[in-house]
Amino acid sequence: MADRSLRGMRLGTQSLQSEEGVEFSPRRKSVYRTPDGSTFEVVFSADAEIPEVWESPKNGMEGVLLDSDGAPVESEHAEAKVPRSHWDMLLERRTRAELEELLQERLDYLRARKGQQKIGA
Repeated sequence: MADRSLRGMRLGTQSLQSEEGVEFSPRRKSVYRTPDGSTFEVVFSADAEIPEVWESPKNGMEGVLLDSDGAPVESEHAEAKVPRSHWDMLLERRTRAELEELLQERLDYLRARKGQQKIGA
């Protein structure tokens, strides 16, 4: 029975395809340095936006992106626009005197309406 056993390939562990004729997409290595001085490399696509910080796979600390000279890359962030509040947007459309007049009109209206309501109705 042993001489009649089936012989075959290990299909689950070996691929029948070769890398012949396969063109890989362009890649770019980026080097990061953690605060303790250790460096690590991360491979990105050539057209990807490279982040300025990346977590180290070895020690979990955040590393800073280094340029080709080994110096940290300078951040080129634009000044963040300060969020405007509702009050700021209101003051762009009306003057303070107009707003006080509108407030007084509305208060008068609410007070008059409150006086018209009957108790128990």
